[in-house]
Amino acid sequence: MNKWIVLSIALLNGFVAPFMGAAINVAAPVLAVDLNMNAIELNWATTIFLLSSAICLIPVGRLADIYGRKKFLFIGNVLLLFSSILVIFAPNTFFFLLIRCIQGISISFSYGTSMALLANAFPINQRGKVFGIHAASVYVGLSSGPVLGGFLVQSFGWESIFYIPIFMSAIAVFLIYFKIKDESIKAAIEIFDWKGSVFYGSILASLTYGFSILPSMLGYSLILMGIILFLPFVFYQSHTPSPLFKISLFHNNPVFAYSNLAALIHYSATAGVGFLLSLYLQYIKGLTPKEAGMILMVQPVIMAIFSPLMGTLSDKIEPRLVASAGMFMTFGGLVFLAFLSSTTEIFTVYTALIFMGMGFALFSSPNTNAAISAIDKKDYAIASSTLGTMRFGGQIFSMVIVMGLFSLLLGRVKIVPENYETFLVAAKYAFTLFAVLCLLGTYASMKRGNLR
Repeated sequence: MNKWIVLSIALLNGFVAPFMGAAINVAAPVLAVDLNMNAIELNWATTIFLLSSAICLIPVGRLADIYGRKKFLFIGNVLLLFSSILVIFAPNTFFFLLIRCIQGISISFSYGTSMALLANAFPINQRGKVFGIHAASVYVGLSSGPVLGGFLVQSFGWESIFYIPIFMSAIAVFLIYFKIKDESIKAAIEIFDWKGSVFYGSILASLTYGFSILPSMLGYSLILMGIILFLPFVFYQSHTPSPLFKISLFHNNPVFAYSNLAALIHYSATAGVGFLLSLYLQYIKGLTPKEAGMILMVQPVIMAIFSPLMGTLSDKIEPRLVASAGMFMTFGGLVFLAFLSSTTEIFTVYTALIFMGMGFALFSSPNTNAAISAIDKKDYAIASSTLGTMRFGGQIFSMVIVMGLFSLLLGRVKIVPENYETFLVAAKYAFTLFAVLCLLGTYASMKRGNLR
């Protein structure tokens, strides 16, 4: 297998999802007008993509280990190609959210399998560098999303942001079909845990939808159900012969266990920031989508520049030290944002984004390097899918925090001038909770122990 072709495909796939997410954050006020969305529906535009990705990542990773990674990587990119064409013609909110759900499923097919193929193609002493390069592609997507997305939305409408994933996925489909051989290592027991998959999906869906309809009694009931189901799910996965979620990967492997916990907490503390800042800059500060995008790009540009360097550094220095320093820097950036007001200078926003950009660069690829390098080669796909699920699960939890605060404080109303003060209160509460989470994550990152 040509490892550079594998890397090229992984870079294309790594770019697309964060680009769409960042671009949709900038497009949120335009979507609200064109598709008549309220504050909660705007949140769902991002959350439903993350939810469907998180639900499918682990099952897809397991199926890829059993039936072949190339097949699933190919299916994912084909699905992304056609869903990105369809979403352009969305006539209403329901159709738009439905296609965003399908896009999330498509990303779950490509994320776990491309990371597993990367780990399989490159030797262990090069993985930190390669994961750093891959992380840079993610951050290039994040950085170009606000700027390019803002320009496209302002010039051609929200539909134009999906031209980029159409182009990228078409290239990936060609490369996968003609250039990649499937060299996955088959699992010893070729049984897929369908019951566990339904169990797992029900937990995530109950928690996410429950928070979106607070303060209704049904919302509280769904949240309680999701929490109650978690313990029997873990018990079931520990006692089934071919589990969906390999609990054994966490047993007596603190590096892998705490790397996943650190990822979950870090993304929980950061994923909602771009969405909130986009609304803050456009609604409270009165900026255009393009102007807001120029500011929001600061964080991912720093991430893109420094991530490869930090990945290489984690090949030489214990990854936990590099990653923990990064999470603490992210905490510093969130503290700045917790004091935002209508009179806050834009310089404060820039400062917070610089702190968070460096923090993300220090954390992401070293954490991935530590997690993947701590498990056996035969489990690469399920392990990378597990790590990906922590990422998407954290992003969902972050958006759920925002959604819950919006539901409790704003309700199902549009964000208009008379609601701006309430929006600011919700945003400040969210940033404060994110900062507390980040501090807890720093402890989890340090707790994992040494890889070498």
